[in-house]
Amino acid sequence: MDRTAELDQLIQRTLDDDGLTYERTGVGAYLLKLEGIHRLATMCWLVVGDHSLLVEAFFLRRPDENEPALHRWLLARNARMYGVAYSIDAVGDVYLVGRLSLESVTPAEIDRLLGCVLTYADDTFDEALRIGFATSIRKEWAWRAKRGESLANLAAFARFADPAHDLGGSADDSAAAADDSADPAHNLADPAHNLSGGSGRLEP
Repeated sequence: MDRTAELDQLIQRTLDDDGLTYERTGVGAYLLKLEGIHRLATMCWLVVGDHSLLVEAFFLRRPDENEPALHRWLLARNARMYGVAYSIDAVGDVYLVGRLSLESVTPAEIDRLLGCVLTYADDTFDEALRIGFATSIRKEWAWRAKRGESLANLAAFARFADPAHDLGGSADDSAAAADDSADPAHNLADPAHNLSGGSGRLEP
């Protein structure tokens, strides 16, 4: 049995033992679902290459506004992270990406990396949306409030999206100017977006 086949079996056993939902798309290639609290689903690739295991998860589409500020904030976090780092693809979408040498692939290390991906994607999600999509979120809040629709999944953004909380707003918030009326709950972080291939996929 070659090295790729051996690692394929190891990865599958590890994912099964962890009770994760996944799709095996080929020998040594897995697309799995990591469930969080703020970011409800993060789709993550594990792909065995010739020399390394690729770990790649879509985090956020290209921000509508404050792109340099969002990039600075994410880069500052990179220095404190383990195994993966924030990166952007050719169109500006944001990913968590890492590589692990094949010799270092063990069940414990896979668990550790997937735990890091979930933590980094979940813990930073609300703030990343605030920085990069504040205008869209405010518009969505106003649209739902006007029609009496639920604001439950926008509650994390009430401090700047709800006029009752955001009387005048901060200097950073008032600088937001992008004109995008998309529903953030459906479009800001589609977990399957650009994960099946194309410019966002990096080869190990």
